[in-house]
This record gives sequence, C-alpha cells and structure tokens, in this order.
Amino acid sequence: MTPAQVRLLKLTQRAKRARYWLEAHLTFAILAVLKLLPADAAINALAALLSRVGPLLPRQRVVLDNLDKAMPELSGDERRAIARRMWGNMGRQVAEYVVLDKLFDFDPDADQDGRIEVRGKDIFIRLHEAGKPVIFFTGHTGNFELLPICAATFDLEVTALFRPPNNPYVAKRVLAARKTTMGQLVPSKTGAAAGLARALSDGRSVGVLVDQKFHRGRLGTFFGQPVRTNPLLPKLVRQFDCPVHPARCVRLPGNRFRLELEEAIELPRDGNGKIDLDASTQVLNDVVERWVREYPDQWMWMHRRWDPKTLADP
Repeated sequence: MTPAQVRLLKLTQRAKRARYWLEAHLTFAILAVLKLLPADAAINALAALLSRVGPLLPRQRVVLDNLDKAMPELSGDERRAIARRMWGNMGRQVAEYVVLDKLFDFDPDADQDGRIEVRGKDIFIRLHEAGKPVIFFTGHTGNFELLPICAATFDLEVTALFRPPNNPYVAKRVLAARKTTMGQLVPSKTGAAAGLARALSDGRSVGVLVDQKFHRGRLGTFFGQPVRTNPLLPKLVRQFDCPVHPARCVRLPGNRFRLELEEAIELPRDGNGKIDLDASTQVLNDVVERWVREYPDQWMWMHRRWDPKTLADP
C-alpha cells in the first residue's frame, strides 16, 4: 500500500468514527428525552415517528425487495403497509430499551396478566424442575429481548447469543443495558460457539437467534428463496444432545406482549443417527417462516436475509 493510500485509509477510518460518534450521541439524546416520558407515551411517540420516517430511508428499498421475494402474492400497497407498520414496531422496540424496567411486569404467581402474558408457563416450570440445560431459539419478531428476562422469572439461567450493533458507541451502551436485565451474554463473533458450549457444559441453558444471514451457513430455503443459515444450534445439539424449544414474542394492542414457549422439537438425524445439519437448519427456517407469516409486520424486514453474496460456495 502506497503512503497516499495509507493516508486515505486513515482519513476514511476517522470519518467513519466521527459519523458513528455523531449518530450515537443523537441516538442517546433521543433516548434521554424518551426516558422522561411515561412508558406508553415514549413507545407510542417513537412508533409514530419511525412509521413516518422509516419509509423515507434508503433501507426501505431493502424492506420492499424482501417483502416482494417472500410474499409476491401481496399487492404493492399491502407490502408498503406491512413495511410502514414494521417501521413503527422498530420505533417501539428502540423506546422499549429505555423503559424496560417499567415494561416487564410478568409475575408467574399472579392470577391476572399485566402487560406481559405467557403461553407455555407449564413448560417453563417443567424445565426448571428438570434442572437440565436446553436450547431456546427465536427470530427477530416482536420484542425478542423480553424472552431471556421471562426465563429468569422461572429461575432459568439463559446465556444468550448477542449481535452487537455496528456502531461501537451504541454497542457499548446497549451491551451495558442488556447485562443488567438479561444475564449472561455471548457476543456473536469468533469464539461465540465456544462460549455457548461452555454454558451448556456448566448446566446453563442458551438462547439463539436463528434468522440472521450467515456467509458460511448451510444452504436451504426461507419463504421459498435460497438462503444460508448458521448451523451453530444443530452443532450444539450434536455435542450436548439437549432439548430444543422454539420461543417467540408477539406484540399485542396497547403495548402489551405475549411470550410463547413451544414444546421441544425433534431435529432430523442422518442414517448414522447424528443430527443432520442441513435438514435441521431448514426446520429452524420453517418455524421462523411460520411465525413471520402470522405476523409479518413484527419481523425485521430490513435485514439482507436473501443476500445473493452469501449463496456462493463458502
């Protein structure tokens, strides 16, 4: 690399750091204002703002392209309506970070539901009584951050795989906030598999998001389109032979939530009795697709899940 190229690279890196710093402090200022408001007012205000601003952002093109791939049977107006509601839900999720301590009111011993209701309480209780590690998996639906908090109310310690935001200033703040409410976290980077394996070895359960793009993943389909999916979960099952439970969060009217824990699913095995990685990642995709089809506006369509760059041989 020539001296001129080195100088250009340094200038580019400084400009990127400066942009991240400005974006982060603007975000922190907005969140500080929201923290002064009652929970519902903060959530509704940011939802209203993002539902108007989101469709104007460059990422809207990715959202609509993804919706076109996944749901070509819908009209353009229907896809734009889903996108607008999705942006509103994104605003809700950002505001919910700020008011999380006011938001989570679930009490396993209460006779009536509050803001949070739970389906599968009997499964949570059964898992607690068994005292053995399990793997929970979910997707980017509803406020998925509430799931490990819910597990903790049943005295289940869950180590969750965490993908930090790209902005390092925001990532540091978000990680600090999550550590106070969500127990153990494993950053999604090199060494993540070892961290989750260590948790399972120590008798702790783990939680994994399974709907992110992954360049070195197993080839399968999602909404009939080719995708690559991270095989980490089925690899952990191969190693530890532990139960796998789907779990999701569904947004309800009035800034309420329903957290659903499903019974354990059986992952496919090959002729030698080992977990079949390709077939298993497809099962995970199918579960998430079922959830998204039911509540399409509650999934994060701005992710490049169908990125053609990931489809070449890894």
